[in-house]
Amino acid sequence: MLRLSRLTLTDFRSYAGLTWRPAARISVLYGPNGSGKTNLLEALSLLVPGRGLRGARNADLPRQGGPGSWAVNARFHTEQGETSIGTGSDADADRRLFRLDGTAPRSQADIARLIAAVWLTPQMDRLFHEGLSGRRRFLDRLVWALEPGHAREIAAHDTAVHSRNRLLAEGRQGGSHDRSWLAGLEDAIARHAVSASAARLSLATRLNAQIESGLARTFPPARIGLACAIAERLESEPALAVEDWLRAGLEADRARDAAAGTTALGAHRTDLLLTDVSTSTTAALASTGQQKALLIGVILAHAGLIASARGFAPLLLLDEPAVHLDADRRAALWDVLISLSAQTIVTGTDADTFLPLAAQAEAFATGGGDLLPDGRFIRSETERTPVATPR
Repeated sequence: MLRLSRLTLTDFRSYAGLTWRPAARISVLYGPNGSGKTNLLEALSLLVPGRGLRGARNADLPRQGGPGSWAVNARFHTEQGETSIGTGSDADADRRLFRLDGTAPRSQADIARLIAAVWLTPQMDRLFHEGLSGRRRFLDRLVWALEPGHAREIAAHDTAVHSRNRLLAEGRQGGSHDRSWLAGLEDAIARHAVSASAARLSLATRLNAQIESGLARTFPPARIGLACAIAERLESEPALAVEDWLRAGLEADRARDAAAGTTALGAHRTDLLLTDVSTSTTAALASTGQQKALLIGVILAHAGLIASARGFAPLLLLDEPAVHLDADRRAALWDVLISLSAQTIVTGTDADTFLPLAAQAEAFATGGGDLLPDGRFIRSETERTPVATPR
């Protein structure tokens, strides 16, 4: 089972130096907005590949008034035994460094094989009222947790689309050399788009099965769908046939795409659809509380899917999950968290909200760069202990 046994922050966000040793499987962080709750969750999210739960730039992570560098180090119990994982700023460049048991890993995939994390943030409450790009990024994060190679497919696809758009904007599609270059880019778009769409479709299918089997009795049963012409074809046609269709469509659309300044076909046009099965209400038309409950159900199902596929439950990072939930749904959420095997860190502004978890959870008031234990919950320990930035 994956367990965080120690977390040390050095000059990270609001923490000058803090070492925390979780004593319970569930940890509660509470305090007013701006007191450091989300900062601690973000630190943990940065230990897995990606840009963390805020998608922040490296320049935004050092503590104000600090030396300009920052570090996050953690000790985990994993399937492979005790492991130390660290990340921090590079003194010479705006990039992050990783350390695995004190040395640079060959790739971030070495870390991804050992630990995983899923999270819910208040920003996700707006997921179905904003543009499709945010929903697509949310969908792709779910895919990456199970298929790390998906990130490379998306990056290669988007690079090819950008290059094609630039070539078309320059009016370079008449000469034979330019036509050959365009054909090569369109071949890359087709291959990577089909691969990425197949991964998204597989994730949606598996998540729907996970939801149907596990969480329908606790949260509104959700149905995940894709608004994607490529995925629709993949449900009835071989991948190679879909690639041929996409290549032909891209070639036929060159003049139209040049005029519009964009590529109309590709994996960058996918949208995530979410429906409450019990009421047939789409998430976009659901109430705020209903949307939150649907998202929580998806996140918990995703954690269960990771546990089934990888043999260990991921860290579960829930930032303000009780907001917009009624009393019955909050009680249902606490019951689910108690029943799970995943190590969970949950935040909120009011400690009393979490008292139903007191016998199973530790709790801390946040503020001033400290974690102050709440004696009404399981006892734990913290200490402010700066450590060196990883090099």
